[in-house]
Amino acid sequence: MSSQELCKFVVEGMRGKKAQDIVTMDLRSIENAIADYFVICTGHSDTQIDAICYSIEETVQNNLSVHPWHLEGKQNKEWILLDYVEVVVHIFRTDRRSYYAIEDLWADAQSTYVEN
Repeated sequence: MSSQELCKFVVEGMRGKKAQDIVTMDLRSIENAIADYFVICTGHSDTQIDAICYSIEETVQNNLSVHPWHLEGKQNKEWILLDYVEVVVHIFRTDRRSYYAIEDLWADAQSTYVEN
């Protein structure tokens, strides 16, 4: 399994629950980056954020037989992080995404915006 393949299934899981503003960030050319990719999206409610998280886990598990190494933020539902080691997934509530501005922090990465 490649990190690109994992990204593809993460995005598929996001799209399945109508996640908004999906971005894949290729970090491979950045020295000392913590992962190969970040995949970021936005959900507009606690229910949608939960559904997106579940959909990603299910899609990746069904297609690649992989579970996240680490999961954070599921109780607060403001920013859920699924860490698949090579790919780190960020599911934000709308206001939290603009506050943390990960795309700006990792501006050197090659970003690809996914159409809904």
